[in-house]
Amino acid sequence: MKELSATLRLQFHRDFTLDDAAELVDYFAALGISHLYASPLLTARPGSMHGYDVIDPTRINPELGGEQALQRLVAKLRENGMGLILDIVSNHMAVGGDGNPWWLDVLEWGRRSPYAQFFDIEWNSPDPLLEGQLLVPFLGSDYGEALQQGTVTLQLDVENGALYAKHYDHRFPITPPSYGEVLRLTEHPALRTLGGHFDALKTEPAPYVTARQLRSELAQLLEDGEARRQLEAALQHYDGTTAEGFRRLHALLERQHYRLASWRTAADDINWRRFFDINELGGLRVERPVVFEQTHEKIFQLIGDGLVDGLRIDHIDGLANPRGYCRRLRRRVDRLSAARQSGAAPAEQGVHLPIYVEKILAAGERLHDDWGVDGTTGYEFMNQVSLLQHDPAGREPLCALWSETSGRPADFMEEVRQARQLVLTGPLAGDFETVAQTLLAIARGDVMTRDITLGAIRRALLELIVHFPVYRT
Repeated sequence: MKELSATLRLQFHRDFTLDDAAELVDYFAALGISHLYASPLLTARPGSMHGYDVIDPTRINPELGGEQALQRLVAKLRENGMGLILDIVSNHMAVGGDGNPWWLDVLEWGRRSPYAQFFDIEWNSPDPLLEGQLLVPFLGSDYGEALQQGTVTLQLDVENGALYAKHYDHRFPITPPSYGEVLRLTEHPALRTLGGHFDALKTEPAPYVTARQLRSELAQLLEDGEARRQLEAALQHYDGTTAEGFRRLHALLERQHYRLASWRTAADDINWRRFFDINELGGLRVERPVVFEQTHEKIFQLIGDGLVDGLRIDHIDGLANPRGYCRRLRRRVDRLSAARQSGAAPAEQGVHLPIYVEKILAAGERLHDDWGVDGTTGYEFMNQVSLLQHDPAGREPLCALWSETSGRPADFMEEVRQARQLVLTGPLAGDFETVAQTLLAIARGDVMTRDITLGAIRRALLELIVHFPVYRT
């Protein structure tokens, strides 16, 4: 395989698949490209045009052709002595909608879900309305209005024996211990009996497996047309457009492990980490070994199988411990690379598998040598190229025009500080409050600092972040 000398970035989606790329490999080779650099290939939200909204990290996106299409592309690359660098998303995955099984399981079981530890959630909220619940700010209007207008409806998944609330494309599972009240609204003896079994889950210490069995029994019962008709009729008692249905639906939703809310509440009330302020991208706790392993299992398999020759890590600064992550990844990649090269031809042995990180370096900042990575994706280089394209003599007239037009000072850093303050008190107000509340808890734990107030912490924290030289620690 050729040494890494020139990459070409390809953005894969359903209208440009892995097989489409394979047809162009000969052309890319003629251009002198040594490696293709692929956008994320793991299963993303249906219709994704970029792949950074992963919903299932355990398989290659079927919309792109799946793993067999990837194998065909790599075979074509190998014919031309070329390699493949893969973009991976370690910081977050897509949430909301109805396609992410890990996220849906957290909504269904709350802290009891095995995937609750995967997401960066603050279950112990200072807001009593959110204690032990997850804020899900996906409603297109205020909560009460959405129920009253009938845009939140109680639905039945017949095939899986499951109940869920639906709001346009969003699915909100109903926790199985709540099924009993719905089943008892029917006159069907078997459904009512099963409802009692679902009720018993409320006191069962480990209800997860039992609930799966009960839902399987419910799915079998629903194969009977009369049972299905009666249960579907019972759901009409939860029609929010009627006074009684509104009361029932609200009471049922209040007993879930989440709190439905308007998308507008996210900035102030969010109690889980997002990708910046995007509600549809939830932060992952990849610093935890179990999360690291399960989110990277497919990536490691592709490396071990010889299909991937380098990695590009998206948004490395979003991780709790970028250094620890990179070092762990390097150790695993080196072991996989050594194992696959042991049986390779001599020309392929000893080939280093590079890791690049998307990291925004400040002026004069250097990438840490002990991370075990091969470099950044080059934002700092792009800044230098941009400087070559701008005449310094233009600064003075541009600053004068800005002041004349806006009535504000020409000091750029003053604009930066105002912009940061707007972000901290607007789109990221909830995240800012989480940090402030955490610092308050620390202060309360020591007699020497317990008189430090939440207001003082907020003011100091705001000034600190506004004047911080980079957007991450």
